[in-house]
Amino acid sequence: MSNPASPTSSTAEYYQPLPLYVPPRARQRTWIYVFFFCLTVLTTLIVGTRMELNFQKNIPPLSLDDNFLSVFPWSLRHPGRLVLGIPFSFTLMLILFAHEMGHYLYCRYYGVNATLPFFVPFPSLFGTMGAFIRIKSPIPSRSALFDIGIAGPIAGFVFAILALGVGLVLSKPMPAVVLAPDLDFGYPLIFKLVHRLVGARTELTKLNLSPVAIAAWVGMFATALNLLPGGQLDGGHIVFSISPRLHRIISTATIATLVPLGFYRWTGWLLWAVLLAISGMRHPTVPSWPSISGGRRWLAIFAIIMLVMSFTPTPLTHSSLREVIEQLWPGK
Repeated sequence: MSNPASPTSSTAEYYQPLPLYVPPRARQRTWIYVFFFCLTVLTTLIVGTRMELNFQKNIPPLSLDDNFLSVFPWSLRHPGRLVLGIPFSFTLMLILFAHEMGHYLYCRYYGVNATLPFFVPFPSLFGTMGAFIRIKSPIPSRSALFDIGIAGPIAGFVFAILALGVGLVLSKPMPAVVLAPDLDFGYPLIFKLVHRLVGARTELTKLNLSPVAIAAWVGMFATALNLLPGGQLDGGHIVFSISPRLHRIISTATIATLVPLGFYRWTGWLLWAVLLAISGMRHPTVPSWPSISGGRRWLAIFAIIMLVMSFTPTPLTHSSLREVIEQLWPGK
């Protein structure tokens, strides 16, 4: 007798997705999403104002010598200056919004109950910790899971590339007398490619990035994080939709890769390794059959290309765990 979970023959009736119980849609408190969206606009405006002032003075955008956190109360005392932060805030919010709406619209297409995009404001270098949606009902098929998972990264990636082209054109050479910044960007391959395409004469490492280019960098970094092949990240959804059996193995391999990267490249990778270790071995149940189509497998290859192009092992320089330890305890 054949295993019903893996049929040896196929018919249209056999491969129809099983009906799933979908709980009634609860009324969303839209004001909460609007409130946090507006709050994130504010925090990114504040950070963008500081970046624009640094850019006008032609000093590194991530210079921390001027007491970074003081920019928040200063900006609130001078609200008229927040207009300077519009280029960074608008660009970054547009990239994040495009990413989340890619997920959301495909959830609506497949009848999956999902929340509106929830933006996370945070007084950090970039003013936000990103955005997310919550899926509140079962996903009807592996194809639906694949489409929902990959739609966000593609949408965000496209907008980030457009912003990157504009941002690099607006950037300007860094003066030779400027001291090395406390933190500096590590550039993914897509930055180097677009830098060549726009015909920039100044080396990428010697450019003072415009706020629009910095927003594009953040957007690319967010794309790379989401495409990490593990857990319930977008990359994890893509892997699970292709091969549920490989999901746990690839998630484990991703964690094993992030740990040394955290020690030698960027401390933040250790946090992501912990997050994946906590939740990365589980994945919501999705019907095993049918598998995804051949066309989607080509899109999966494109997802790998996006990850390779947007990923950098050292997003911020001088921030590996080894370097942090050396700074805290010199000589050890």
